[in-house]
Amino acid sequence: MQANLETLGQLERRLSIAVPMSEIEGEVETRLKKLSRTVKMHGFRPGKVPLKVVAQQYGPQVRQEVLGDTLEKTFGAAVKEQNLRVAGYPRFEAKPMGEGAQQFEYSATFEVYPEIALGDVSAVKLERPVLEVTEQDVDKTLEVMRKQRVTYEAVQRAAQESDRATMDYRGTIDGVEFAGGAAQNQQAVLGEGRLLPDFEKQLPGMQSGESKTFELRFPDDYHGKEVAGKTATFEVKVTEVAAPRLPEVDAEFAKALGVADGDVAKLRQEVRANLEREVKNRLKARAKDKAMQALIDTTKIDVPKSLVSMEVERLQQSTRQDLAARGVKVTDDTPLPTDLFESQAQRRVTLGLILAEVVKAHQLQPKPEQVKSAVQEQAQSYERPEEVVRWFYQSPERLRDIESLVLEDNVVQWVLATAKVEDTPVPFDELMGTR
Repeated sequence: MQANLETLGQLERRLSIAVPMSEIEGEVETRLKKLSRTVKMHGFRPGKVPLKVVAQQYGPQVRQEVLGDTLEKTFGAAVKEQNLRVAGYPRFEAKPMGEGAQQFEYSATFEVYPEIALGDVSAVKLERPVLEVTEQDVDKTLEVMRKQRVTYEAVQRAAQESDRATMDYRGTIDGVEFAGGAAQNQQAVLGEGRLLPDFEKQLPGMQSGESKTFELRFPDDYHGKEVAGKTATFEVKVTEVAAPRLPEVDAEFAKALGVADGDVAKLRQEVRANLEREVKNRLKARAKDKAMQALIDTTKIDVPKSLVSMEVERLQQSTRQDLAARGVKVTDDTPLPTDLFESQAQRRVTLGLILAEVVKAHQLQPKPEQVKSAVQEQAQSYERPEEVVRWFYQSPERLRDIESLVLEDNVVQWVLATAKVEDTPVPFDELMGTR
């Protein structure tokens, strides 16, 4: 075998390989002889089929198999000899073989993994978000839970913000009713913003049984293109005004939320514990984002395009599965524009390469006790934690997912220990996305 390596670009390489045809022909003959001892053909006893007949019947197929195996074996040997780390899948091109060719020649074009010189994280300034859960935060959360269980009670007064208005309405444009412009017993909570602003502002002050006619111009970018930018006349009749009634934080409320004995103090303890767990996870996620960005900003590398393309395909497939789980009909052929995933794929591949180098350079591989601790932590949010722990350890794939999380945590902790970190308080509402 002869192999010649060319450098086509920063990461792109091409290997040109030549294998003597005598080796290939010898392997073809060996396989045909082996096949002749077991092949069954009409008119011959098993094992007695002449080699010439076997070659006529199976020769082309065996030759293709030998060429494929030779390509795979010699490419692997050449890569090892040249000490190359191939990224992605090579593109093979075989040269046409004329009559009496002495060599089987082909080329393999591929990318290699980049050499990575890690940047100086110690010079980076990082703000680490911090937050201590307070009793006021527990109160806010209980208030949210009360609003999630709101009921409405009909009242004989004018509608106001937070009331639920039930109405019949009919809209026309130039005297003609349009699709979606009429409804009966339509309900809307005033102030939630589910109606067009110019429609909703007509409702406060109206009482049950009251009617009103008004004009409304649809926004130019309205989703209903047939009415976008047009002015409609609406006739609205309010049939009921209902005021919100929030449940009291009492024993019944506690029982409804799973506290069997209705102890409100226990409810607050559970809410606080859940809050602290959620706050911890969100702070951890923010710190992780900042640490990962620091690695990207300080370490500049050339990313193999082939790896980015593979990651784009994985993201597309994951999106298809997610859409299917939501009830959207999709197939493997459903088009998803590549450019939607390009940036995310580029970041993922870049981070993956940098993380691997950081882990190797600083011995940050996950330890068994770290993995066990992470599994136990995840299991604590379930009723029978011990069963969840067994479930994780029964599957190498599930355990690998945990190991990946621990590895990332190790890298984040290393970055935070190395960089110049300043703890920065973050408001509860901002962290929890309630404002």
